[in-house]
Amino acid sequence: MSRVQDKVVFITGAARGQGRAHAVRLAAEGADIVAVDLCEDIATNAYPLATEADLDETVREVEKLGRRIVARKADVRDPAALQAAVAEGVAELGRLDAVVAQAGIAPLGPRQTAQAFLDAVTVDFNGVVHAVEAALPHLPDGASIVATGSIAALTPATVDNPANGPGGLGYSFAKRQVAAFVHDLATVLLARRIRVNAVHPTNVNTDMLNSDLMYRSFRPDLENPTREDALSSFPATTGFGIPYVEADNVSDMVLFLVSEESKYVTGMQMRVDAGGYVRRRPQLPAF
Repeated sequence: MSRVQDKVVFITGAARGQGRAHAVRLAAEGADIVAVDLCEDIATNAYPLATEADLDETVREVEKLGRRIVARKADVRDPAALQAAVAEGVAELGRLDAVVAQAGIAPLGPRQTAQAFLDAVTVDFNGVVHAVEAALPHLPDGASIVATGSIAALTPATVDNPANGPGGLGYSFAKRQVAAFVHDLATVLLARRIRVNAVHPTNVNTDMLNSDLMYRSFRPDLENPTREDALSSFPATTGFGIPYVEADNVSDMVLFLVSEESKYVTGMQMRVDAGGYVRRRPQLPAF
């Protein structure tokens, strides 16, 4: 039997990138999916976000695997929209077993205003809270909640350096709050054996990384760096000397955390970072 056979999983940011990868991987292992995405751009975010066509492609890929999917256009900043999407998904699919709060943006840039900070926080942190809030009334005891953080939550001086502007600081702040939220929510839900964990990736080979703003972030010495220019600097966020991980590599961890294999794993900060944290963490004094 597949590892998440007949489970129903709610995923935000499911139209492309990590969200789509999680939906497809979980479907391949037997899950049905409730998928949401904004499918619109956000003004402070310089790279294009997913479209309705992208969400339609996620639907096709899940259905091609013989699984059911309920997909809705919804903004994670809007609690009512998420609650409606989850309720419709549960009504059609019959249950809800897990939530993967994946949606995120990185509105970097030195010329951004304070709105970039607020947009990063409301999408990357508030969106996680809203997803959990929408799902929790439907989750049974023993369910799983997974939130996407970032290695930026655990290591200083990454995207929160001044060159990345207020949006970089907002991104780092939001991801740090995700890490704290997961730990404390896990404590709150112990009596129901609902496990709550975060996944913290390093660079992931998605549209967020493959964007002009990220190239400039990694190569501030160049006026208009290309992907090839930035590629040599990408390994700075890993310890294995690789430039990034693939979305499927993060999906491996998400699948584990949704499956019963992790039934006694909760409150964890699961790093999929190719050694990025241990390379950058503060060194302990010798004794």
